[in-house]
Amino acid sequence: MKASRYEISGVSFLSREFVASLPAGPGVYLFRDRVSEVVYIGKAANLRNRVVSYRAPATALPRKTVVMLGRAAALETIVTATEKEALLLEASLIKKYRPRYNVILRDDKNYPWLKLTVNEAWPRLLVSRKRRADGARYFGPFASAGALRQSMRLLGRVFPLRKCRDPVFNNQDRPCLDYQIGRCSGPCCDLVDAGEYRRTVADLIDVLEGRNRRVERRLEQEMRAAAAALEFEKAAVFRDRIAALEKTLEKQAVITSARAAFDIFALAGDQGRSVAALIMVRGGMITGRIDFYLPDAAGDRGEIISQVIRRFYGEKREIPPEVLLSDKPDDFSALEEWLGGRRGGRLRLSVPVRGDRRRLLEMAAGNAARVMADRIAAAGDWRKLSGRIAAVLGLAAAPERIECVDISNTGDRQAVGSLVCFTAGIADKGNYRHYNIRSGDRPDDYRMMREVVERRLSGERQWPDLLVLDGGRGQLGVVSSLLAETGATAELPVCAIAKGRGRGPDRIFVSGRDTPVELEPGSAVLLFFMRLRDEAHRFGISRHRRRRDQVSMASRLDRIKGLGPVKKKALLGVFADVAAIAAADVDEIAGVRGINRELAGKIIAGLCR
Repeated sequence: MKASRYEISGVSFLSREFVASLPAGPGVYLFRDRVSEVVYIGKAANLRNRVVSYRAPATALPRKTVVMLGRAAALETIVTATEKEALLLEASLIKKYRPRYNVILRDDKNYPWLKLTVNEAWPRLLVSRKRRADGARYFGPFASAGALRQSMRLLGRVFPLRKCRDPVFNNQDRPCLDYQIGRCSGPCCDLVDAGEYRRTVADLIDVLEGRNRRVERRLEQEMRAAAAALEFEKAAVFRDRIAALEKTLEKQAVITSARAAFDIFALAGDQGRSVAALIMVRGGMITGRIDFYLPDAAGDRGEIISQVIRRFYGEKREIPPEVLLSDKPDDFSALEEWLGGRRGGRLRLSVPVRGDRRRLLEMAAGNAARVMADRIAAAGDWRKLSGRIAAVLGLAAAPERIECVDISNTGDRQAVGSLVCFTAGIADKGNYRHYNIRSGDRPDDYRMMREVVERRLSGERQWPDLLVLDGGRGQLGVVSSLLAETGATAELPVCAIAKGRGRGPDRIFVSGRDTPVELEPGSAVLLFFMRLRDEAHRFGISRHRRRRDQVSMASRLDRIKGLGPVKKKALLGVFADVAAIAAADVDEIAGVRGINRELAGKIIAGLCR
């Protein structure tokens, strides 16, 4: 690969001489601003043709592309041997620099799967965030963890499989509460025949693969047979299972052939803002929907949807055998080849024009359009509110990005600082942060607030337009002093929100004012600041409780017979924390050096009591 850099001023780099100097082969190009920050990264099968496309009149270019070019001050190119190599290099550079005008998906979590442990003698159904090659059957992924767990509860009524972990199962001498309420068939106490249990597992697999009606018909036959034999209690059990199954079917309507598995990406956009909607179809059923808001993505529709796909599947996610698109990108063939390589098998990329797939694509496009309309309406409301915030606080400009800091310190240990970020009035969870307090356990909100803000400002992330502190004059004073010491007073407006006295409204303190800002109870500005403060408090408390629970669980590790300091250190070297150990199974723990299956069972039993 060969790299070159060409200094430019505004968009003068689009001269004929410069374009002629570019190679006519594949490569990657980076636009940088006047402080050398990367603002956009692109790849092309023909670098010269791609760069010359930026010479088009501004009226012929997407709005965000024009804005991006206005910030550009340098262009860097890297020549590659093939278009696929350019695609891979572009992905690694975007991950490294996270340029503002590239597609950066905020939704980067791992989606849950249903895991059926058919590799065990008595299988169980559970939720897993990772898909492993462990012999179990996996179904999914599912975009909504809440909806998935609700479905699991319904399935538990129809298919009474065991819920307990292996150490509990192997040491159980009487049936648990799940057996008493009909949610478990009691294999731990030999209360169910192994053949019958396996038939239940097979029925569950049929349902998860879309063959629901077959199971429903069998349950109806068994209900009638039990009633004919005057076994009315048994018939009632089958009746209740049929009712629960029908409720499950309502949530999992089959929309295409039973074994179909594909993802659908559709794009909607207006004035430089875009929304990409993803619909996941597994086993012929819609298993989830995700929407991505892309406020700054540069490029035409095909280029944006190509970026979305590369960002989404660039993470460790399942790739189905087929991916449907609303717009055909220029790099269609290279994209199809790259996806197939990541999948490790054949993959079909298509833009459907008729049939069920076209209907589903139109559904995804409709979802994207509705999200886009909601965002546009919210942006209008936010402009009014941010203008009001600027007027109330005396800011030079209406804030767009607002961050709020809170300290969670309910005792003298495990204090945590939390920071939440709202962009255009909407929670930007990709920029939420936790800070474990380092400056001492002794409770001191002022010292802790100063530490958290100092660490936040020492980072490389973009500064907010307004920093809000949960506290009063004291917190505002220590942070104002910090900003004065660092010379950032003029660059970062700060205010603090404090609880009202008695039944009075919450108060807003601003640097340079002796008295709090007077706001009417229920005013939009006050309600927004209260929402910020409450979100920062919620986010901080959740981390504080986790840390406290981990310390408590760590003490349980110390009480497990046979687990000494060396083995404990080996465990924590493999697992992220004690909670991860508790969530692991016997085989995973026994895979740690020095720990056998017997000790692994003791560890799980000790942590799960």
